[in-house]
Amino acid sequence: MEHNAGMTPLSGTVLCLTMNPSVDVSTHTERVVPADKLRCGPAGRDAGGGGLNVASVVHRLGGRTRALYPAGGPAGQWLTQHLAEAGLPALALPIAQDTRENFTVQALDSGAEYRFVLPGPTLGADEWQAGLDAVGSWPDALALVVASGSLPPGVPADFYARLASVARQRGARLVLDSSGAALAEALRGCVFLVKPNLRELRELTGLPLTTATEWRAAAQALIDHGQAEVVALTLGERGALLLSREGAWQAEALPIEVASSVGAGDSFVGALVWALQQGQALPAAFSWAMAAGSAALLTPGTGLCLPQDVARLQALVQVQVV
Repeated sequence: MEHNAGMTPLSGTVLCLTMNPSVDVSTHTERVVPADKLRCGPAGRDAGGGGLNVASVVHRLGGRTRALYPAGGPAGQWLTQHLAEAGLPALALPIAQDTRENFTVQALDSGAEYRFVLPGPTLGADEWQAGLDAVGSWPDALALVVASGSLPPGVPADFYARLASVARQRGARLVLDSSGAALAEALRGCVFLVKPNLRELRELTGLPLTTATEWRAAAQALIDHGQAEVVALTLGERGALLLSREGAWQAEALPIEVASSVGAGDSFVGALVWALQQGQALPAAFSWAMAAGSAALLTPGTGLCLPQDVARLQALVQVQVV
């Protein structure tokens, strides 16, 4: 995919770590009501988990990426085979318990999506430490390390904080998309880029954040306090904000007829890090991220953005200085 001239491209791989991957099963039914048997349509299956999705988007757009994830049981075997068939360069770390399955159902009468998310397998200390060790000993140069998604049971809340330290030792920068205690602990140090949505930022700050001025101030505070160098705050139908020490930008959401909201945030992150890898400046990278997030909305079920949709929509994104 072509891109505009920007800064010097980043040398090295975008390594995407997913500590709690899943097999995402999606289907539809006429309506969702309690007690009755709900007859569903054919089931689709996709690889799930934030980092795997991000790696898939970077790969689709032509970037250099590798996916790293723990996997166990039949679902883990399916996941590894599926990624291989998709041509995504990936490394599975074996674990004792089974990889989780998540379930998404669309009710045809209302168009509403119902997403059922399981906690995932419990990882032993040697199993989650293997993830950190793999990053620390990765054989190739790393440009960015992306950590996306929840932490499964057994993994300490400061895991992403430890990962940030390992990435720094490798000369790489951490991009983080998580929530709750894992996000808060990681931000006690400093990450390169963090992508909360508004709900996650409210949980992080403990503030209601009811106005655009408050949203921006809370995001800016993360930079001012040395917790992140760049903050990408996604706002759903209200678009997104991107802030750094060099400036702040906003973009309105594109008018999209939503087929499914699954994967929009991961597509946003994937295109953002792809564009940064290509040497795009932050505002241009932001426009690609907005396009990819919007493109994901066009894809039904648990699918991600398609490159042709990203390219078409990127020309429509208007990034404004704020």
